[in-house]
Amino acid sequence: MAKARTVFVCRECGARFPRWQGQCSQCQAWNTLEETRETNDSGPTLHRAIQRPAALAADAGSGLVTLDRIERRPLQRQATGIDEFDRVLGGGIVPGAVVLLGGDPGIGKSTLLLQALARLEAAGAGPVLYVTGEESAEQVALRAERLGLAGLPLPLLPEIQLERVLAAAQVLAPRVMVIDSIQTMYTEALTSAPGSVAQVRECAAQLTRHAKGSGTAVLLVGHVTKEGSLAGPRVLEHIVDTVLYFEGDAHSSFRLVRAVKNRFGAANELGVFAMTDRGLKAVSNPSAIFLSEHRADVPGSAILVTLEGTRPLLVEIQALVDGSASPTPRRLTVGLEPNRLAMLLAVLHRHAGVSCFDQDVFVNAVGGVRITEPASDLAMALAIVSSLRNRALPLRLAVFGEVGLAGEIRPAPRGQERLREAAKLGFTQAIVPRANVPKQPIPGLEVIGVDRIEAALAQLRH
Repeated sequence: MAKARTVFVCRECGARFPRWQGQCSQCQAWNTLEETRETNDSGPTLHRAIQRPAALAADAGSGLVTLDRIERRPLQRQATGIDEFDRVLGGGIVPGAVVLLGGDPGIGKSTLLLQALARLEAAGAGPVLYVTGEESAEQVALRAERLGLAGLPLPLLPEIQLERVLAAAQVLAPRVMVIDSIQTMYTEALTSAPGSVAQVRECAAQLTRHAKGSGTAVLLVGHVTKEGSLAGPRVLEHIVDTVLYFEGDAHSSFRLVRAVKNRFGAANELGVFAMTDRGLKAVSNPSAIFLSEHRADVPGSAILVTLEGTRPLLVEIQALVDGSASPTPRRLTVGLEPNRLAMLLAVLHRHAGVSCFDQDVFVNAVGGVRITEPASDLAMALAIVSSLRNRALPLRLAVFGEVGLAGEIRPAPRGQERLREAAKLGFTQAIVPRANVPKQPIPGLEVIGVDRIEAALAQLRH
C-alpha cells in the first residue's frame, strides 16, 4: 500500500510545495496554499506513462493535422428558452461545452439552471440530468414546486461521488447535465476532502473530458470567495469553455449574468433578470431598469450609453459634489472605477478650470450595474460639473466618450449602435466624440460632436 504524503497546492496557479509558506513563489499570491494529501498510486489520472524515446518518436506524428484539412462545421446550439441566458451563452448551449456559473450564495444560480433544464425537458430537447450535491432531492423538489415545475419528469441525481455521476451520465446520455456544485464533488482517485484544490481540479478535468468525448454539455455551479472570485484553483477557469458571473445587489430584485470568458461567443456579454416569486424572469428592456424616471431636470444626473458585450445600454450616472469638512475630501464610486474618478477630477482642474479639491465627490451607477469601459468618462465629468454648479443637464440628453489626460475626447467603439439605441428610447440630444458623429443623421436625434473637455462643458451653458 502506497504511503500518503502531504503537499501544499496554490489555489491561484496550481503550484505545488512540500511545506506551507505565506507567499506562492510562482504567482506571488499571498495565503493561497492549501494542504492536501495524495498517494503515488491514487488513480489512473495521476500516473505518468514512462515511454522510451523511440516509442515517443513513433507516436509523435500520429496526431498532426494541417489547418486546411480540418472539417469546419457550424455550431449547433440548443436554446434554453430563456432569452437573456441564451444571449450570455452566445445564442444557446453548445454540445460538449463546459460552462462555469459563479456567484454569491442565494443569488439565483441553482434557480436559473433548474429553470433552464425544465425548459429543455418540456421542449423535448433530449434527456437532461440535474446532479445536486448540496441539497437533497426533497429540497430540489420544493424549489421546483415554488417555481411551478413540479409536474415535469426531470431526472434528478443527489450524489457527490464523481465516479457514480459519470456512470449515471453514461447510462442516461443526457444532452445537458448540471453539477450543483463542483466544490461538493470528489473522486476516489484522491484522498483529499471535497472542495480542496486537488479535488476541484481533478473533478473538473474529468467532467471536461466526459463532455468532450460524449457531446454532453456540462453546466457547473461554482462557489465564490469573500473577494468575489471563484473558489478553488485558478486553473478551473482555464479548463472550462465559458465562465459566467452572477452580479446584483442583495437588496434589489434585479440580477445580472455577465460572461467573462466564452469560447463560443462574445465575452463581457450581459444578461438581465428580475427575481420574482416564480423564479428568474428575463428583462426584455434592460435600459429601463437603469434609468430613473425624473419628471424634471435634476442636477448631477447624466445618461450614459454604455456597451455591454454586443448590447448598448442606457445607464444613469449620478454625482453628488458637496463641501468637505475634512482636510482630505472623500472620493467614492459605486459601480464605476475609482481610479478613473481621480483622473477625471485632475483633468477637469487642469484643462477646464473646475476645482473640486475642497469637495466630497460621490458617483453612482444606478441599478447596480458595474461599468468598466472608458467611454463612461464624459458622462461622469458632466454629472460632476452639473452637481457642482447646480445646473441640470437636459432631460433627454445621452452622453458617451473617453476623456484623455490631455483633455481630448476620444471616440468610443460602435458609436452608431449606441446612438440608435438612444434614439429608440426617446432621447433627442447626444454629446459624443466628434469622431462618432454619424455621416447620415439619425431621425429625431441631434448629435453634438466635441473634441475637448472644455467644449463638452460649454454645452451646460446652453
